Formats: sequence, structure tokens, C-alpha cells
Amino acid sequence: MTRVCGRGIGIGHCGVMITAVAASGITKRFGRVRAVDGIDLTIQQGEIVAFLGPNGAGKTTTIDMLLGLSHPDTGSVQVFGRTPRAAIAHGLVSAVLQTGGLLKDITVRETLQLTASLFADARPVEEVMKRAGISEIANRKVGVCSGGQQQRLRFAMALLSDPGLLILDEPTTGMDVEGRRSFWSSIRADAERGRTVLFATHYLDEADEYADRIVLMARGRIVADGTTTEIKNIVSGRVVHATLPGADAAALAALPGVDGVDTKGDRVSLHTKDSDAVARHLLTQTAARDLEITAQNLESVFLALTADTESDASSLTDSPTSPARTAGEGALS
Repeated sequence: MTRVCGRGIGIGHCGVMITAVAASGITKRFGRVRAVDGIDLTIQQGEIVAFLGPNGAGKTTTIDMLLGLSHPDTGSVQVFGRTPRAAIAHGLVSAVLQTGGLLKDITVRETLQLTASLFADARPVEEVMKRAGISEIANRKVGVCSGGQQQRLRFAMALLSDPGLLILDEPTTGMDVEGRRSFWSSIRADAERGRTVLFATHYLDEADEYADRIVLMARGRIVADGTTTEIKNIVSGRVVHATLPGADAAALAALPGVDGVDTKGDRVSLHTKDSDAVARHLLTQTAARDLEITAQNLESVFLALTADTESDASSLTDSPTSPARTAGEGALS
């Protein structure tokens, strides 16, 4: 594991392992709504952590506090043993947000050169373009780049300071399947060198495939924290899938042990604690065919743990847009 001492990753002369993120008892209110309700979060160096939750869960508010864009009402946050703003000032943290932060009338290379000029010590522009997979569009105006290409540019901007912690908010929005795969390959390589990655995403398959650990928020609290396997094991039972034209969803839902029924065309999925009994019923009492029994997936756990999100939390889109957040769009270092 790489040790961080001073700026960036790959620095080991101090010989001391410092926790990347240490948040203790942090809370944040907006009027009557408690967006973050006393959470504890510790992230070690080199971890890739997926930060999940429905709208209004408190993810963005928490990320804002990790970035020093807002301060907790109570509790404390440290990033590499420093305050968030101090960590950012030392180039230890970068963020890739969804929108903003880009000048449309200059080229990709000019954007990176301009950003690099803000740092006393930055990685070479050609290097970060290669790592972000945008070398071939270096001379293209930002305004004519696709959404996925602009997101890769934001990623390259975030890499310029060689940060120890990279915070990503919906990082692959606008990317095609190949672009997403290439992006996560780069992220995994960085984590192996010691970079810590915290990412928020609505693509649950990305969290399932690429995260070492999943932190799930709902109603301002952390409701689950563990590996993908550990998170999936929270919800018991299995899912029985079958092709059943004209399925009577109400009758299937009334079967003993069935917790829920989903239908898509002729395909039906039954969530159950007794998959053998359900499969036996389908095969002997109905015209069902092409049966498949699977374990609960991440989506099932997500829905089970966040289904009772309170209305006042869901009406809050994580946090109001603030001048600090608007100014911080794109890459923070």
C-alpha cells in the first residue's frame, strides 16, 4: 500500500499510513431538514468506494463537506489528517463533477494547460490526456466535444495535481459502454498505485463491478457499509425469473413466501424466501418456462434499504446550489 506524506500519491518517505477520509458524527441541516444525520465514515488509502443513495439521501451534502465547500453543523472531517480545505490547498484532493468548469471556446489541450498553470507542480499535460484517453481530441474545441469526452476532460483536469483522493460525481455520464470500461480500467490502475477513489453513481452495475466497498445512504444516514457481497447478503431470499405469458401478478404475489412480483412483457420475476417452492409451483401449476433462480442483486438491496425514504428528505435534492459549489464545478485541487 502506498503511503501519503505531503502531496499526491506514491510518496513513501514518511513511512506513516494516513487515513484518506475520517468523518465523525457529522450533521448538516437546511432549514427543518437534516440532510446529514450524524454519520461516521472512514476510508483508507487505495480503496475504491461507491457512495450510493436515492435523491435526497445526503450524498452531495456529504461530498460538499469532504471538499470543504460547506462545513458540518456538528462533528469533524479530516482528509489525510488535514481539514478538507488544507488538503485541497496541498493538492491532495481533486473532484470530477457532472457539469460546469469548462470553457467551450478553447481546445482540450489549452484547457489542461490553463488548469496546470494554477498549480506550483502539475503532471505533464500529455501524460494526463493519455491516461484520460483524450489524446486524439487534444486540438478539438471543448464546445464540440461530446458529453462523454467532456467528462473525460474533467477527469484529466483532476489528475493534474496527482491527488491522493479523487472524488467522482456520476463520472461516466454521457460515456458509451467502451468508454466506461476504459475509464474504470484507468481508475483501477490508479487505485493499485495508492490513489483513493470515492464515487457517486446511479449506475448500480458500476458499483457492483468496480467498487471495493459500497456505502449506502438514506434519510441522511449510512444504512449499509461493506463489500458488494456483504451488502447483497443484507437482503435474504432469491429471485425466480420465468417466461409466463399473461401472468396474473396479483395471484403470484399471493403465493406463500413471495415478497414481490415484477413483470416485463412475458417475463416475470418473483422475489421470494422459498425459491424451490415458487419454482415448483410455476413448473407444475402454470405454463411458465425458461426458469432461472438468482441471488438478490444490488438493485434489490438498494430498493429494500431505501424504499421508506421520508418525503421531506426526498424533496431535498441533497443540498441547495451554493456559490461555493458553483465555483467548484469541474476539478478541485
